[in-house]
Amino acid sequence: MSGEDKTPKQPRPAARVLVIDDEAEIAALVAYQLTRDGYRVETASNGAEGLDALHRELPDLVVLDRMLPGVSGDEILRAIRADTTTRDVPVLVLTAKREQEDRIQGLELGADDYVTKPFSPRELVLRVEAILRRAQGEGQAPSAGGRVLRAGDVKVDLSALRVTLDGEELKLTPTEFRLLKTLLECRGRTQTRRQLLEEAWKDAEVADRIQTRTVDMHVRRLRSKLGAAGDLIETVRGFGYRFKKEES
Repeated sequence: MSGEDKTPKQPRPAARVLVIDDEAEIAALVAYQLTRDGYRVETASNGAEGLDALHRELPDLVVLDRMLPGVSGDEILRAIRADTTTRDVPVLVLTAKREQEDRIQGLELGADDYVTKPFSPRELVLRVEAILRRAQGEGQAPSAGGRVLRAGDVKVDLSALRVTLDGEELKLTPTEFRLLKTLLECRGRTQTRRQLLEEAWKDAEVADRIQTRTVDMHVRRLRSKLGAAGDLIETVRGFGYRFKKEES
C-alpha cells in the first residue's frame, strides 16, 4: 500500500451551458435540471442577450429556442455557424415548432439535436449529455491501443474523438465527426444518404424525419474544413457519397 498514489484527482471542470429562451418558466426549468446534473448554466431571455453571453464566455453547449423576440433563434444559429470562434459549439434546439419541415430547417441550419415542447426535462438532460460526450470524448486521452483511421494527411483518433489534418487538429461538430468516421470506415464503398443520416444522428426516429439534403449540407461543411483533402469525399450521383480508396 506504500506505493499507492494518494494525490487527489482534480475534478473535471463542469461544462457550461447557455440557455437562450424567452419563456422564463422554461428557461428556469432547463437551468434547474442541468444544474442538478452538475452543469454551469447561464440563461438569456432574448436573442441579443444570448449573443452577448455567447461572446462574453464561450459555452460548451447552447440550448436555443427558435422563436425569440428581436433576434430570432434561427438568426443566432446562423451567426454561431458563420463565426470561426463559435462555429464548433454544439447547439440543441428547443422549440414549440413541431412540424417535420421545422425540424428539418433547424437541423439544416446546423443544430446538433432538436427537442420539441412540451418536453421531458430528463430526456433533455440526457440529450445534452450525449452531445457533449460526442463533442468532448468524455475527457479521454488518446490511448496507445486506440483505433486510428488514416487517409493521406487526415487522421481520426476514435478513442480521443480527435481529427487532425497534416498534424493540425480540426474542429468538427459531432455530426461532422460521425460522417467522416463512417465514410472512412467504409472507404471505397458508396454510402447512401439514408445510411449516412442514420450514422450521423444515431436516432432512427430523427433520421426518418430528416430529408437527405441535410446530408449534402453537412458534407459540404466537412469538405470545407478538410481543405484539399475534402476532394477525397466523392459524390456518387443519385446515390450518396464515398471516401476515395487509396491507390495500391
